[in-house]
Amino acid sequence: MRMYDIILKKRNGQELTKEEIDFFVEGYTKGEIPDYQVSALLMAIYFNKMSKRETADLTMAMVNSGETIDLSEIEGIKVDKHSTGGVGDKTTLVLAPMVAACGVPVAKMSGRGLGHTGGTIDKLESIKGFSVEMTKKQFIDNVNKIKMAVGGQTADLAPADKKLYALRDVTATVDNVSLIASSIMSKKIAAGADAIVLDVKTGTGAFMKTLEDSFELAQEMVDIGTNVGRNTIAVISDMDQPLGYAVGNALEVKEAVETLKGHGPEDLLELCIVLGTQMLLLAGKAKTEEEARKMLQETITSGSAYEKFKEFVKAQGGDVSVIEDLELLPKAEHVIEVKSDREGYITKIVADQIGIAALILGAGRETKESSIDPAVGIVIKEKVGSYVKKGDVIAYLYANDLNKAKISEQKLLEAYHIEEKKPEERPLIFGIVTKDGIKRF
Repeated sequence: MRMYDIILKKRNGQELTKEEIDFFVEGYTKGEIPDYQVSALLMAIYFNKMSKRETADLTMAMVNSGETIDLSEIEGIKVDKHSTGGVGDKTTLVLAPMVAACGVPVAKMSGRGLGHTGGTIDKLESIKGFSVEMTKKQFIDNVNKIKMAVGGQTADLAPADKKLYALRDVTATVDNVSLIASSIMSKKIAAGADAIVLDVKTGTGAFMKTLEDSFELAQEMVDIGTNVGRNTIAVISDMDQPLGYAVGNALEVKEAVETLKGHGPEDLLELCIVLGTQMLLLAGKAKTEEEARKMLQETITSGSAYEKFKEFVKAQGGDVSVIEDLELLPKAEHVIEVKSDREGYITKIVADQIGIAALILGAGRETKESSIDPAVGIVIKEKVGSYVKKGDVIAYLYANDLNKAKISEQKLLEAYHIEEKKPEERPLIFGIVTKDGIKRF
């Protein structure tokens, strides 16, 4: 088999066989096929697309390029959740303890963030002593004992994806639904979950900016999961403004804990209930959506989700007193009021610009080598639909560098669109995609 023939075949719009896909993924991972040939193939895929079967085969070739995690020692149906990313998305910190408190095992592999804010692990590491470093046995024991654990993704998990993504990033071939879907799903399948719930974001702060593109990506990922025998469901949720109010690592931990105690933002709690409902249904813990919602809501009102989060933090070396007294979380030196420069209704908050404003402060990483400042970030005071007067506080900047704060403030003000006419209310959830099709709300 020759790489030249595979490139030619795809360039001419033909389907690749499973053997041809396996050949190029294995050869590239081992360093036997050069970048320039794989770049040519990726561009051919970009223009000529891939079929459902090709996409599933590419996903499994990437899964099999490294180690896969065997979670069979964990009791019950393991349901994983993945978000396509957004601004202020601290969902895992709230959702995992809620679902675990309902008795469903949550064995989660998470990554560090590259972009405007940290990933789930970066946020959790704002808590003194918290660590994701543990043996496989400790990870499995924690899930069996307290129903949840969060571990770091190892370099051996789908290494082909890491290599291919780096190449796509520099060859303008990132933006292809088959390549995006196989990249996400290869890591989820390799991580060993029995069933997968996907939170596919749509809007200015999402990877997919339009609703139709978001539904297309969701359908592609659900099809992959179904084709490889994993029960997969996708929820399409709004990311046209930040989720909740806090953007930044320690600030998001604080908001997540407040949500677990019943005092959090409505949109964050509702999204967690919607995603959690699907997780409970897939795990066989509830028979109807109504029953699942009731169970999840009860974990907040009874305090069991909050207690579960404390149990989880303690099990992974974290200082529980930080959760009990949120003032012990890392604090920024300066808290700066950002005031509206005009009067009217907030019609839009461009989420990715808020993300960039947080990144400027040091809440995220511009490169893999960048270090994160856990204390800095943004807390939004007014969201879309609010009426503000000139001089009203619309957000707070938490900064350790006043020069960075000035640049961040300008970016934040540019993100706010304020007009005379009140905007139409935008839904939080746009639909659910299952193996049986799309249900739009």
